[in-house]
Amino acid sequence: MKKNYQMTVHAGRITPKKRAVENAAEEAALRRLPDTVTIAIADLAGELEEGLLAFAVGTGLKVLDVILEEEATALAGPRGRHDPERTALRHGSDNGLVTLGGRQVSITRPRLRSADRSAEVQLPTYQAASSTELLGRQAMAKVLAKLSTRRHAVGLEPVGSAVEEKSRSTSKSAVSRRFVVMTESALTDLMSADLSALDLVVVMVDGVNFASRCCVVALGIDIEGNKIPLALEEGDTENATVAKRVLVGLRERGLDVTKPTLFVIDGSKALPPAINAVFDHPVIARCQEHKVRNVRRHLSDTVGSIVEKRMRAAYRNPDPLVGQAQMEALATELERSHPGAAASLREGLAETFTVARLGVPPTLARTVRSTNPIESMIEICRYHCTNVKRWKDGAMAVRWCAAGMVEARRQFRRVNGHLHLPKLRAALEAHVAATTTRRPTGKEAA
Repeated sequence: MKKNYQMTVHAGRITPKKRAVENAAEEAALRRLPDTVTIAIADLAGELEEGLLAFAVGTGLKVLDVILEEEATALAGPRGRHDPERTALRHGSDNGLVTLGGRQVSITRPRLRSADRSAEVQLPTYQAASSTELLGRQAMAKVLAKLSTRRHAVGLEPVGSAVEEKSRSTSKSAVSRRFVVMTESALTDLMSADLSALDLVVVMVDGVNFASRCCVVALGIDIEGNKIPLALEEGDTENATVAKRVLVGLRERGLDVTKPTLFVIDGSKALPPAINAVFDHPVIARCQEHKVRNVRRHLSDTVGSIVEKRMRAAYRNPDPLVGQAQMEALATELERSHPGAAASLREGLAETFTVARLGVPPTLARTVRSTNPIESMIEICRYHCTNVKRWKDGAMAVRWCAAGMVEARRQFRRVNGHLHLPKLRAALEAHVAATTTRRPTGKEAA
């Protein structure tokens, strides 16, 4: 029967404290590595026949055995010699597991006990080599690359038949468990990140559907042009309650809601009330692309093509007042023959010209006059979950969405026209100052 110190403990969510302990163990192991190691190359002839990678892996495992033995000697002294100053005692050997790419490999490791035999003594190199964090990262990377958990072993490196026989942790269930743990960690990191240091100029909010599940996501653009996934919430629809919960969460995590901020949204009626309830000085801009698409849905292809050309010409007009007047005239023309299109065109029309009224330079205006940046993030989320055929619950949808947002951040680049963002901030401050009603003083009130 195995003792308590021999029992295998399955890793749960990778917490910051656990990650710090593992990093400290790895650093300690690196500091103690020997300068030179001697191994018998003749013992690796079989691995060389299976390819250079198999040979390198076999060599690495041999080197690991030598390093573990040297660490045991440094702590417990040479075999067969009494050392009164030793800090540990040899206690035979035991089977161990080390991480090799996306698998674990069985090895035989020395066991040590403290000098008073009260506790097990861990070897720093073995502690670092047996960390399962790399397994989780490999599982998450392969699943997000659309390699199914059933075919996980196919995507692993060819390390030779001898190592394959000693490998484990490549089954569908093992990979699935690790992926769940890693996506939970990604969700926790995303939703607990401190936002107090962010200086956001633009915030975009939109919804993404996974089967019957809807997730409302938020993306920020800071003063330097970096795109930052901020938060997500799961709900049945993109309603005001869910949107407000997302924005309140940003405020509770330290985001400054007092600065003038440009909110770029689609045609959702639920978002403006939620934004105004949380942020002190929001400036709302509706996506022009959504407006064009929404109007075209009410028209035939022939009429829709003509109307779209006129709408885009109005949006390109350098004078936003003239452009808005052209749109109003177009709505009047459509009112009799296509009342639905006219109503859709008039809804929130002034807010589609917000960016133009702010005088944003054209390079940056192409970025912020539509919700394309957040839709790009949403498409990355959808792409990575293409292979999911059955959504169990809302928690699964939220985990996958968080994993996709983390992966999207790795692919992000600074927005076009980011050098003009300080000008946008100044324009927002001037707009808010001009539209905010000044409170009268006591004498003025009297």
